[in-house]
Order: sequence, then structure tokens, then C-alpha cells
Amino acid sequence: MPMKGSGRSSSWREVDQFEGGTGWIAYPDEEMERASHALVTDGDVWLVDPVDVDGLDETLAEHGTVRGVVLLLDRHKRDAETLARRHEVPVYVPEWMGDVRSDLTAPVELFRRSLADSGYDLHKLIDNPVWKEGFLYDEDSKTLVVAEAVGTSSYMRTSDERLGVHPALRLKPPKALGRYSPERILVGHGEGVMTGAADALADALSGSRKRTPRLYAKTAREFLF
Repeated sequence: MPMKGSGRSSSWREVDQFEGGTGWIAYPDEEMERASHALVTDGDVWLVDPVDVDGLDETLAEHGTVRGVVLLLDRHKRDAETLARRHEVPVYVPEWMGDVRSDLTAPVELFRRSLADSGYDLHKLIDNPVWKEGFLYDEDSKTLVVAEAVGTSSYMRTSDERLGVHPALRLKPPKALGRYSPERILVGHGEGVMTGAADALADALSGSRKRTPRLYAKTAREFLF
């Protein structure tokens, strides 16, 4: 399997369907399992770290009107500007990621906390020279949206984890996420955790360090053989 798919995908798979939105994996066979999401509130659709695919607009139209595109990770530009221009909406970027503006040709709207009237609040997770990441949380639906710090793709999880901390963060897991007890977790890599999410998150954070050698060994085997 390739690490990352390329070209416009026509074989994408819809995932993470719930009352407040849906998600899709553009290239189901790629190792990275890049996942995109459409969050839906009262007919408004917010695209999070999206990868464009054939037939996407028709699927989105079933949920409402695209209101904006949201970036939660500085390196997750993906197809954000393509979709923003096509739907004539801004790309919403966390205020502390303002430098991303220079890489986008679509209009950019910086936001600090609330994502307009979506019901989701933005929280800072990582802010350093090589990694800037925020996450969204909707208190009413108990939905947590995380771009990269945790995920369910194979390279992020040991065999006994439902959710795993990113390999680069294993020794210093993002404890800020531990303040939340979500009912579902939508991630930027892999399918979301739609049941037992709070327990899966607590386990991922508490076991991150001790499972690091096992994850690294597993990853090495997968790449060498």
C-alpha cells in the first residue's frame, strides 16, 4: 500500500456518520488513511482538513450549504483552498497559525475561539516552530475533532489500542485532551471512535509512554517486511 495516495480519488469511503456530520477517507488503501470531515449545524457545513474526491459536492449538498473550510494543523492544507474557492467560502485558520495565510490563495479568516455559530470551540493543543495544532470540541454533542495528535491509523496504534497517540508525541502525550469526556472522536488519520470514546482517549493518553517501544517495533516490522 502507498503511504499517500495521489490524484483525484473516485474510490473514497464514507466514515464517521452521525447526526452532526460525516467523514470520508479519500484513499482507503493508503497507509496514512487521511480522513476529512463535514460538521453540520442547522444546515451549515464546515469542512475540516478536507481532501477533495469525485462526487463530494453532491454528498455535501445532502447535508446543507458549505459555510467554511477549517484547518486544524498547519501542515494539513490538503485541498482546503480548492474547496474554499469552489464553494466561495473562507478558509478558517486558528489565530496562532496566521503564517499559513501566505501558503493559501483562497480568502482566510482567522478565529480565536468559537467557530462562528457552528457550536464548536477551538482549543490550542500544540504551538511550537515545527508543529501547530488545534482541536475542536462541541459541548452539546460531546464531539471532539483532532487533526493529528491522536488517530486510529495503523501507524499510530498498537494492537491493543483503539486510539493511539502520534508516534512523535508518544513520550509527551497531549494531556490537554484528557480534560474532555467525548462521546465520539473524529481524527485526521483513520476512522473515528464513535463508541466508548472517553475510555479510548483515557487509555491512549495513560498508556502512551509505556507502549512506545511496542509501537516503534511494530512500525519497523511493517516498513521492513
